[in-house]
Amino acid sequence: MPLIADRTTLLVIDVQNWVMAEDERQMRPEFHEDARSVVIPNLQRLVTAARSHRVEVVYTVMENYTEDGRDRSLDYKLSNFFIAKGSRDAKVIDELAPGRDEMVVPKTSSSLFNSTNFDYLARNIGIDTIAVTGFLTDQCVDHTIRDGADRGFHMICVSDACATDTRVRHAAALNAFKGYCRTETTESLIAAMDRDFGAAQ
Repeated sequence: MPLIADRTTLLVIDVQNWVMAEDERQMRPEFHEDARSVVIPNLQRLVTAARSHRVEVVYTVMENYTEDGRDRSLDYKLSNFFIAKGSRDAKVIDELAPGRDEMVVPKTSSSLFNSTNFDYLARNIGIDTIAVTGFLTDQCVDHTIRDGADRGFHMICVSDACATDTRVRHAAALNAFKGYCRTETTESLIAAMDRDFGAAQ
């Protein structure tokens, strides 16, 4: 199915300072290696391509709405995910800084659709196709893809623009949710944008 520029969004999930904290490197060496050497460079290419075609780029970050985090999902509370409102931890990493008019949507659940008004925003804009990237493949990416498909969005997973704790888990997740989405690589999605959208603006 051809992509339509003003009905497509590039969704960048949780590529934020808290996730990339260096003190976790020894706990998740494969994640940090793949995130730094593969995923973030691919995301930079995808964001550049999306902007050149005037495709909406939307970021999500894990961020409390309240000072004490009482609004977090039970999952976030049990997992001790506490990202203070307005903190550096809640910011998108500098390498992928959002543009002036690009949305950054705070969330407190794995699925973007469960703790935000993203569905409402997307439908207001006229979005029906969502290319999903970011972290983690078998958690927030997985939940968002499944929930988006159930809500009638055409979901795309960019397989080399997301990652999780280990490569085995990443591959297993891609295989588990492939029935809910179209799978592309960074290269193939950029090629599809160039083909379907024509010359970059």
